[in-house]
Amino acid sequence: MKTKRQFGLAHGWHSLGRMVCAGVLILISSKASAQSLLMADAYGDNIDQFTPGGVQSTFASGFSGPVGLAFNSAGDLFEADFGSGNIYEYTPSGVKSTFASGLTEPYALAFDSSGNLFVTTYGGRGNIIKITPSGTQSTIASRLSYPVALAFDCEGNLFVSNMGDGTISEITPAGAQSTYVSGDFQPTGLAFDRAGDLFVGDGYGNNIYEFTPAGVSTTFASGLDLPFSLVFNNEGNLFVSEIKSDSITEILPDGVQSTFASGPYVPYGLAMEGEILPVPEPSALGLLAVGFGVLLVRQRRILSAK
Repeated sequence: MKTKRQFGLAHGWHSLGRMVCAGVLILISSKASAQSLLMADAYGDNIDQFTPGGVQSTFASGFSGPVGLAFNSAGDLFEADFGSGNIYEYTPSGVKSTFASGLTEPYALAFDSSGNLFVTTYGGRGNIIKITPSGTQSTIASRLSYPVALAFDCEGNLFVSNMGDGTISEITPAGAQSTYVSGDFQPTGLAFDRAGDLFVGDGYGNNIYEFTPAGVSTTFASGLDLPFSLVFNNEGNLFVSEIKSDSITEILPDGVQSTFASGPYVPYGLAMEGEILPVPEPSALGLLAVGFGVLLVRQRRILSAK
C-alpha cells in the first residue's frame, strides 16, 4: 500500500496541528459521560440505539434504506435515507424533520467544525455535497468512485473513502483535492482517534489500518468480516460494523476485540452520541490546552508511580 508523505516545515506544522487537536480532545473527553451508539439498519429500515452495555432498542423506524448517520454539535442526529433521497434530522428529544431532500442516493455524512453537513452520493460518479446549517447546497467534489465514508481531521481536511477505486481522497478547506493513499484494498469506514491517526476499514482484507499524521500505515486489527463503518467513543474504543456477520465489534486501544452486539440486522452507518467533533486549526487556546494535557499526563504518571 502506498502512502502520501509530506516532509519539511509544512509537514511539521501539519503534525503540530494534529497534536494541538489531540490535546484539546483529551481535555474534553476526560469529562465525557457514557455514550449510546446509534446504528443504521438498511434492511430493517430502522435506526437502533445501544446503551454502553450493549442493550438494544429502536430509536426510529419507517425509513427507506438508512445508511449514513452523524451527530452535530447540538446533539441532533442526522440520517442519510438512501431510497428517499432525504436527510432527516432528529433532535435530542426525538422530534423528526426533513433537513434536505432531492438528493440522489445520499450515503455518508460528516459535520465540519462550522456546523456544515457533508454528504456523499453513491455510485461510480459520486459527489460530495456541502449543506450549510440554513440548508444551502453546493457540490465540492465530483466523479468519485463509490464514496462510502467521510471523516474530518482537526485541521478541517476532509477524507473520503472511495470504495470503487481503492483510494482515499483528501480535500482541504480551500477545496484542493489529492490522493492521500491508494493500494490493493477496498477502503470503507474512516475515523480519527484523539492522537490524529486515521483508521480505515478494508473490505477486501477484512482489516483495520492505522495511518499516522506522517502517512505511516500499520495493521491495527484483522480477522473482521467486511468491516464497514467505524466510530470511536470518547474513551478511545473503536466500534466497527461488520456487514457479513451482522455484528458490531468493539476494539480497545491495545487491539483487544470483543463482540459488542450481533443481529438480526445488517449494520451500516454508526454514530456515537456525544461524539467529539473536529476543532479548528491551532490557536492560542489550543496550544494552552495541549500544555494542560501534557501536565495531566505527567501528573497521572507521577501518581501511578507512587
